Amino acid sequence: MPIRDFGLLFLVCMVWGLNVIVTRWVFLNSDVQPVFYAALRFGLIALVLLPILFRRVPKNLGKLFLIATCMGSAHFALLFIGLANASGSAAAVVGQLGVPFTTILSVIFLSEKVRWRRGLGIVLAFLGVIIITIDPGNFNMEVGLFFVIGSAFVGAMGAIMMKQITPMPAIHMQAWMGAMSCLPLLVVSALLNGFEGGVTGQFQAFIDGGLLIWLATLFAVFGVSIFGHGSFYWLITRHEMTLLSPLTLMTPIWGVAFGVLILGETITVKFLIGGVVSLLGVLIIALRPNSKFPLASVAKKLLSGT
Repeated sequence: MPIRDFGLLFLVCMVWGLNVIVTRWVFLNSDVQPVFYAALRFGLIALVLLPILFRRVPKNLGKLFLIATCMGSAHFALLFIGLANASGSAAAVVGQLGVPFTTILSVIFLSEKVRWRRGLGIVLAFLGVIIITIDPGNFNMEVGLFFVIGSAFVGAMGAIMMKQITPMPAIHMQAWMGAMSCLPLLVVSALLNGFEGGVTGQFQAFIDGGLLIWLATLFAVFGVSIFGHGSFYWLITRHEMTLLSPLTLMTPIWGVAFGVLILGETITVKFLIGGVVSLLGVLIIALRPNSKFPLASVAKKLLSGT
C-alpha cells in the first residue's frame, strides 16, 4: 500500500475511533438522549445528502429499509444507549464483535465454511469481551456494554442482508440510510421520553448543549459519515479486503487512546488483557478470506457510521 493510501486509512481510523469517544462525551456533557441523538445525526446526514438521494433509487426499497433498520436505526440506537452507560474505551473494543458476528451469520445464512483458524478467532474475540466486561468479584457486567454487543449483532444482520440487494455507491447508501432511519428513531425517542415535551424537548436539550455539542454532531456527520466512509470506500476500490480489514483494527486502538486522553478513562490490566485477546481474535478472522461475503468484516464500518 502506498504511503499516501496508508496515511488516509490511518486518518480514517483515527476519525472513527475519535467519534466513539466524542459521542460518549456528548452524553456525559448534555441532556440529549441517545435515541434522539441518533435520529438527529441521521436526519442531518439525509439533509446534507438530499441533492443525491433520488439520483439512484434502489430497486427494492423494502429490503433496503430492513437493512437501514439493522445497520442504521437499531444499530445506532443500541450503540448510543451503550455509550451513554459504558466507558468509551470498552465500547470501542466490544464494538468489534461485529466481525465475528458477521462471520457466524455468514455460516448460518450464506453457507460460509469456517475452519479452525477463524473458529479460534471467534472464540478469542468473545473471550476477550468476557474478560473486559465481567467483574470476577461479583460477576456483574457493565450494563451499557450489553447494548453495544446488541448493536454489533444487528449491524452484522444488516451486513448479511446487503448480500440480497444490488450494490450501491456508499454515498447513495448513506443518503438512503439517513432518510430511512431518522423517522423511526424520532418515534422511538418520543415513546421513550414521553410525548409531553417529547421530540421538541429533546431538540431544545440539544440546542442548550452549546457550541461544543453542535460541533461534535457536525464532526459525526461530515468527519465520520461523509469523509470517513467516503474515503474508505475509495480505498476499497484500490486495495484488497485482506489488506484493509486487519488495518482497520487501528480504530479501537485510537478509541482507547482518546478515551484516556479526552475522558480520563482508566485502563486496567484486566481491560488490557481482554482488549488484546479480543482484538487478536478479530485480527485472525479479518486475515482469513470470507468466500461468501468478502466485505463482511468491514461492511458495517463502511455503511453504518462507526
